[in-house]
Amino acid sequence: MGDRYQFVNSSKRQESQQLFRSLPGNPWSRLSALALLIWPLLVTAAPPEVAGLDSLSLTRALDIAIERNPDITLSAIAVRAAEAAVLTADVSPNPALSLQAQSINPRQGIGPGSLRDKQIDTTVRLDQLIERGGKRQYRTENASQMATASRSDLQEARRQLRLSVATAYYDLLAAQERMAITRETASLFQSTLDAAQKRKAAGDLAGSEVERLRVDVLRARNDARQAQADLTRSRLALLLMLGISAAPDEISAADAWPAPQAGARPTDVDALLARRPDVQAASARVQAAQAGLRLAQASRTRDVSVGVQADRSPASPMNGYYSSNSFGVSVQVPLFTSNYFEGDIRNALAGVDSAQENLHKVRRQASFELQRAYNDMQSAQERVARFRDELSQAAGRAVEAAEFAFRNGAISVTDVLDARRTFRAITIDELSARADYAKALSAWRAATLEDSSK
Repeated sequence: MGDRYQFVNSSKRQESQQLFRSLPGNPWSRLSALALLIWPLLVTAAPPEVAGLDSLSLTRALDIAIERNPDITLSAIAVRAAEAAVLTADVSPNPALSLQAQSINPRQGIGPGSLRDKQIDTTVRLDQLIERGGKRQYRTENASQMATASRSDLQEARRQLRLSVATAYYDLLAAQERMAITRETASLFQSTLDAAQKRKAAGDLAGSEVERLRVDVLRARNDARQAQADLTRSRLALLLMLGISAAPDEISAADAWPAPQAGARPTDVDALLARRPDVQAASARVQAAQAGLRLAQASRTRDVSVGVQADRSPASPMNGYYSSNSFGVSVQVPLFTSNYFEGDIRNALAGVDSAQENLHKVRRQASFELQRAYNDMQSAQERVARFRDELSQAAGRAVEAAEFAFRNGAISVTDVLDARRTFRAITIDELSARADYAKALSAWRAATLEDSSK
């Protein structure tokens, strides 16, 4: 990136200098040219969006992802909405105030004087709905459990994001090392081809052997080009996880591969599953559904609406010029003549059954994830140990022996190429095994709620 900016800035600077020399002695024109000279320096000095991407650790990547990933932001917004729903549920119905004017005679009018002296009947009424059967309690309990589920969803989103970021990070680390291996292989084949061409010129090597080497050089270059494309793809995938807009070549993984370590299988699986946020979210939704069922059943308890009313009738020709004030009290009770809330209760029952079945499903999936992560980690650990202790050392000794024998004319080019291909394939396989173990270890830590950055 620095070379690119240097090229752009130098070209802009040369254009600005030429413009500055060609301008007449107009101060404003020269000032504009001076601004063009300074602008590239200001662009170069602009700070990046996130510092340290060129030497990024997994811990730093996880912190950036938790802060910037849009999925986490959306989950946090959902938590705020669920908490607002609790405030909405935990309130009583508001009273209703009614003002009414009646007995207005269009022929005689409303009379002179203040509002109190007007010849109209006025009514002031206040009504209050009284909920019965614990509706407010069950409604609040339902909303509270849904808020708890939303908070657990946020924790689950963070857990899944940590696993995804760790997987993308180790994919990038593997792509970086694969790129280095393919470049080194291409350079080695090129040097061998150069030496073979000298031996051919001296009459010590057949032309067919040189052409075989040339084919391997071209294949190695293609592998290096494919490795470069894979590296760019891995960089873009990690940038997407982090929620960062940056050029792919600005990011680079700096951590080493995690050392193989023995992971102990949890003894109390039920306690571990109970602490997982996905299981906690499913359990909270079961409790919310049960509260919703109780709320639906409470609908059969009649709510009562109580009202008080004050009436005033001023003196007027219509009532013989006698004024009167009166008060009244009313009670409204709904009559369940056609709707006994059977549909609401059955729907709530179905919601409870669905939530319970989902809880069983989530627990089974979590248990399977735990077992699979453990098996994958153990298998990947054995593969890494086998490559480290046996295969890589044997392949290294074989290629060294083949190189020595070829330099002394004991074997042909074909034998050397076969030894190099085997060594390169084992090196790539060992790299894949290390990447698989790192990702399996991250999955195991995510399944057991451990820190993925350890």
